[in-house]
Amino acid sequence: MEQLLLEPKAKTPLVHFDNKTGVMFLKGMSCSENSLEFYKPVLDWVERYGKSPLESTILNIEFKYFNTSSAKCILDVLEKFANIYNMGNNVVFNWHYEKNDEEMLEAGENFSEILGIPFNISEIEAI
Repeated sequence: MEQLLLEPKAKTPLVHFDNKTGVMFLKGMSCSENSLEFYKPVLDWVERYGKSPLESTILNIEFKYFNTSSAKCILDVLEKFANIYNMGNNVVFNWHYEKNDEEMLEAGENFSEILGIPFNISEIEAI
């Protein structure tokens, strides 16, 4: 299994999932017209990873913005990681939001609540 690296573009985020270190990144903007198309290989990768996850997985999430269709896909990705967590594996969910971005703070809290998984939610300086 190879790592997954999708470089960020104007409407799609950086996706860097490393199955050798267990450190995962989702970062940037997610407002593609066809979110399902973009996230399909991401979901497939996490599904495969979940069959044999590392002892520790760290998921770092830092969105500047995502649209409604992306929100559903992001939730689907988070659910895949939540399944790994719920199977007794160590998965850390780090949700970072830019200072004063109440919308992204609430999104992290909502995803955490929906999944029933504790997120480490932290404010970072704007880039």
